[in-house]
Amino acid sequence: METILIKTDPSSPGEAEISRAADIIRNGGLVIFPTETVYGIGGDATDPESAKKIYAAKGRPSDNPLIIHIASPEEAEGYAVTCPLYYRLARAFMPGPITVILEKKDIIPFEVTGGLATVAVRCPSHPVANMLIRLSGVPVAAPSANVSGRPSATDAATALSDFDGKVDCLIDGGDAEFGLESTIVKITGDDSLLLLRPGAVTADALRCVCSDVKISDTVERAVGEGERPVCPGMKYRHYAPAKPLALVGGTKKERLEFFLRAAENENCVFICYDEQAPFLPRERTISLGSEKDLLSQGHLLFSALRHADVLPGERIYANLPPRKGLGLALRNRLIRAAAHTVVNAKEKLK
Repeated sequence: METILIKTDPSSPGEAEISRAADIIRNGGLVIFPTETVYGIGGDATDPESAKKIYAAKGRPSDNPLIIHIASPEEAEGYAVTCPLYYRLARAFMPGPITVILEKKDIIPFEVTGGLATVAVRCPSHPVANMLIRLSGVPVAAPSANVSGRPSATDAATALSDFDGKVDCLIDGGDAEFGLESTIVKITGDDSLLLLRPGAVTADALRCVCSDVKISDTVERAVGEGERPVCPGMKYRHYAPAKPLALVGGTKKERLEFFLRAAENENCVFICYDEQAPFLPRERTISLGSEKDLLSQGHLLFSALRHADVLPGERIYANLPPRKGLGLALRNRLIRAAAHTVVNAKEKLK
């Protein structure tokens, strides 16, 4: 098929042009569109055939649930069983980069939820995404717009490189703001949450709304073959470059010393920080910004992982992010991308 390209002002999208994309979704087609987190590949969340098209286009396993996107938090009533804690989260963080897992209603087919009785619900704040959902008149099932397992797309050109000719339409609305997918939480009680995927809404921010916030061990642990993923990004290798990636842990000094030794002895690429970059081979180095600037790191991470594949080198080394704040989201994405390959710099330097 020929993919229709629509370019629009991300802050003030034209209703006529977005209506064209909304018609495609209503008629069972697929549309790639920007959100504040990453680009998504969307279809009608009430149509099982649209869900099947999404899985086929991405090459995504069908037991990996999709997130449904709504135009306002109240619209969740039509598709899921809500509760007071959902609305407390909505008042604090919606529209925005948070997804809440709720019990689904029958209107959402099991093809969308990976066979689960729950559905992941999100209300994006990006003007293009919000307008597209509103004009479509249906919830939009939309995983990230990347071939399954590859780094997520944070700009239209990257999404097009993966899906040109595989989807009906792509809306170019500029670069995604955050660059990491939404935070995913599951409501486990009247005042308790389980954090399943960290994102821009951090655990500390969630604790301002809910007193009991637990972090699932699957944020860092590999999900076993016999376990069923309850949200996207849990079971399979995700966000991964084509080259093998290893994460390097240790003190600042130990990590830099490890990188310097690797630069001398290995044919490798470095995804590093501004503070490390001057000491490493320029032609094999990508910086994510300052070590202290976690927002910059999140914004640049997926493009850096893709860029690393085109630089000369057989493998990639990157820093293991901290667990605190937004660092947990970066750590989660990189651990998945590295297939849990972590190097202890101190041990390797002995």
